Amino acid sequence: MNISGFAPYQELARTLLQFQPSDPTSPSADGAHDLSHLRRVWTNAFAIAAEEGGDGEVIAAGVLLHDCVHVEKNAPQRSIASRLAADRAADILAGIGWPPERVAAVHHAVEAHSFSANISPKSLEAKILQDADRLDAIGMIGVARCFYTAGRMGSSLYDADDPRALHRPLDDASFALDHFRLKLLRLKDGFQTATGATMATERTRRIAEFMVLLETEIGAV
Repeated sequence: MNISGFAPYQELARTLLQFQPSDPTSPSADGAHDLSHLRRVWTNAFAIAAEEGGDGEVIAAGVLLHDCVHVEKNAPQRSIASRLAADRAADILAGIGWPPERVAAVHHAVEAHSFSANISPKSLEAKILQDADRLDAIGMIGVARCFYTAGRMGSSLYDADDPRALHRPLDDASFALDHFRLKLLRLKDGFQTATGATMATERTRRIAEFMVLLETEIGAV
């Protein structure tokens, strides 16, 4: 497993990646939450922390363990997925000898990272993890992940009769394109750090541009 993407915390990555719910390098792994996702989130977090500060080791542990319990998007337990992951992360870190106060710091960061959990991050490390993970849901990688996940969930690309949802409620469980208006375009308003917000603004602009191009090609505009 190539762990160079987690520098300078490669050894921490080597230790913690073994606790993923399934092999993140496997072709059968969820491609929206695989090893590449963890690397991208760490790249985002590292860039934000370079400007904002924070405890790098706590942030890295949060990144590496934020998906250590996997719950599908359409599962009944989705709203508590981050709490389940936080509890599992705390057990893992305690088991390898982390002191209680640092375990608690990672627990809060993991629990607060999820959009579905609706928990306000209180520490800088938790704010950075939340921003870093949300950045991976927008921009071009966000577009790719959205349609990938829609395929896994059995959704259509868009409503052929009303792609822009002008005469119906938005329904992202049925139509992938609806997810952009229902959630992705709105994520930029909830960023916790100035650096993350700046990055989110640019990625949201790219999503909006993609939507115009897509809707033009399908004759919706």
